[in-house]
Amino acid sequence: MAALRSLLIVLLVATSTVLHVVPLLAASLLKAVLPSRRLRRASDPLVTGIAESWIGVNSWAIDRLTPTRVVIGMDATLRRDGHYLMLANHQSWVDILVLQKVFNQRIPFMRFFLKRQLFWVPLLGLAWWALDFPFMGRYSKKEIARRPELAGRDIAATRRACEKFCEIPVTIVNFVEGTRFTPAKHARQERAYRHLLRPKSGGVAFVLDAMGDALHAILDVTLAYPGGRPSLVDLVAGRVGEVRVHVRERAIPPELVTGDYQNDRAFRARFQQWMNGLWAQKDEDVERLLAPR
Repeated sequence: MAALRSLLIVLLVATSTVLHVVPLLAASLLKAVLPSRRLRRASDPLVTGIAESWIGVNSWAIDRLTPTRVVIGMDATLRRDGHYLMLANHQSWVDILVLQKVFNQRIPFMRFFLKRQLFWVPLLGLAWWALDFPFMGRYSKKEIARRPELAGRDIAATRRACEKFCEIPVTIVNFVEGTRFTPAKHARQERAYRHLLRPKSGGVAFVLDAMGDALHAILDVTLAYPGGRPSLVDLVAGRVGEVRVHVRERAIPPELVTGDYQNDRAFRARFQQWMNGLWAQKDEDVERLLAPR
């Protein structure tokens, strides 16, 4: 029975993906040939509406075809017309499906910063491109040391994306740790936090600087899996019993909106101190969410 259910979920999601991506690409091509920026912006709800419908099918499959229960603590007032920066910890690929399930059609469409290699994922890569997801190189320190010109490419890509996002309601999602949590990565960082990897502040600083007053709030989202960090296979196979999510709305500190994170050491230190404090509280939140109930 479990195998049959898993097969049904996979077939449903695959079919839904094809049925949504084809009209999504068609709508995106239509948007690209429209003669003015105003008309292109007016077509955005059509493009994002198709994507939200696809997310809705995925969420329905989780609700109806798996035993997974998502428990939400909401300390935020959500708006469909807002401009949010979402900061979240990253435990598993399941995180993305959970975030989409929790926030779909409750806030502006979520855009993730993606690794450039993901553009080549069949169908989905084109869909993410059509939805204006920014693709980043995420170059290593060794690569930048060999080719210093790479250092500014991701910053430039962030600025281009944020200039576009200033014109539309948007939620920019940043997995601040920069990678999924694993015990090995945690150990290499000398377990600075109990449940988290160290936050990377640069991407957050660049978004705040590029968007400035266009952002009206931060959504601080904490995800926890009492049964252990699951894989997508675990979710489809019905092995994820409960996901706990806490959402906290935070004001954006005005002193952190304008500053030169790259070249001003004092500003960078203040920004990192703020980020580390936020992450210390998130670590406490994960501890609380994992406690037996």
